[in-house]
Amino acid sequence: MSAIQDTLNVVRRRNAGEPEFLQAVQEVLESLEPVIEKNPYYVEANILERICEPERQIIFRVPWSDDQGNIHVNRGFRFEFNSALGPYKGGLRFHPSVNQSILKFLGFEQIFKNSLTTLPMGGGKGGSDFDPKGKSDAEVMRFCQSFMTELQRHIGAQTDVPAGDIGVGGREIGYMFGQYKRLRNEFTGVLTGKSLNWGGSLIRPEATGYGCVYFAQEMLKTRSDSLEGKTCVVSGSGNVAQYTVEKVNQLGGKCVSLSDSLGTIHDADGITAEKLKWVMDLKNVRRGRIKEYADHFRAKYYEGKRPWDIPCDCAFPSATQNEINGEDAKALLKNGCTLVSEGANMPSAPEAVDLFVEKRILYGPGKAANAGGVATSGLEMSQNATMMKWPREEVDCKLNKIMVAIHEQCVAACDEYGFAGNYVAGANIAGFVKVADAMLDQGLV
Repeated sequence: MSAIQDTLNVVRRRNAGEPEFLQAVQEVLESLEPVIEKNPYYVEANILERICEPERQIIFRVPWSDDQGNIHVNRGFRFEFNSALGPYKGGLRFHPSVNQSILKFLGFEQIFKNSLTTLPMGGGKGGSDFDPKGKSDAEVMRFCQSFMTELQRHIGAQTDVPAGDIGVGGREIGYMFGQYKRLRNEFTGVLTGKSLNWGGSLIRPEATGYGCVYFAQEMLKTRSDSLEGKTCVVSGSGNVAQYTVEKVNQLGGKCVSLSDSLGTIHDADGITAEKLKWVMDLKNVRRGRIKEYADHFRAKYYEGKRPWDIPCDCAFPSATQNEINGEDAKALLKNGCTLVSEGANMPSAPEAVDLFVEKRILYGPGKAANAGGVATSGLEMSQNATMMKWPREEVDCKLNKIMVAIHEQCVAACDEYGFAGNYVAGANIAGFVKVADAMLDQGLV
């Protein structure tokens, strides 16, 4: 039995009932067979099993009171997966679906994503099953303060630097930062995604969407092509989706869809800058549903549907994990899609990934394509550490260069190990080798 199969068996036994985490582990490890054959010392040091086990798993209760004085209890998590390259780095997610499996899958992916950024960051993830939707600002503040009261003892600017994720935006980061500062009596870069006037970075809100489009542009360049004139479908309507649309527009493409949990809009004329501004107000201020776009701009609305049946050249899944299944992938390919660049984390189910790779379309997996968000969080950490603030153009330029470097690493790994054009294998291998070598250098930790 191979070392990879041995490791998978151990991981499955230890983490039974955690399908998202097991899916992520299997997807990475199955790419590493030629790496293990070429570098047997990884097996001798049992790097595979070590990298699949978090260095630290923290689970805690979060009691908080609502505006009527009723006490509620949620569960908080932080999975500090790997610190071989730097402090743990990864977002906090507040959503009712949050559980150990989802956060461990996200934390495991974060190891390799952060490795690819070229910045000194380890991998981690955390959050809570708290739902901020429908809560007052005061209720969200009390929850965030309770959450940080426990989390603060486990994080720090040189230890673990959380950021935002689904359900955690500038409001939540602000409340948590304020509580950390109160309890620790220090003003430090312990969180990223902060407001601009107290340590945040320009381009951070845009970074994941922008980076995803930059990565798509680099993939297209390998075929002497560009986004100019391309019809694109985008899922989601939150931060990542919004700035994906903005950057596609800037590069000459046309986005024709957005979605939320209730349905999808299809605007064949394209979501222009003016329409996007309206969407940002709808989603970021009024907290409305995307169906209102269809009513306002006389676009088509497909209740309960995702956008993968809409004819397109490029697809940018930007909502959540496993949102593209095998049938969705077939529909995309049938309707002319030749590029998929993932803005969300693991949005394509295994059967969809297999189909994209088999058909040799340009497929950018999340750990590479959506690394722009955490990369810019890393740039925020650098600005905090040096007490500096860089202008918008400088941060955007650095982000672009990082996405180009990530693409180059993927291509180089593909070429070295015989996976030409397979960005899944390239991203997994390039991310793994850097972390594995650091673990070897640092001994049995």
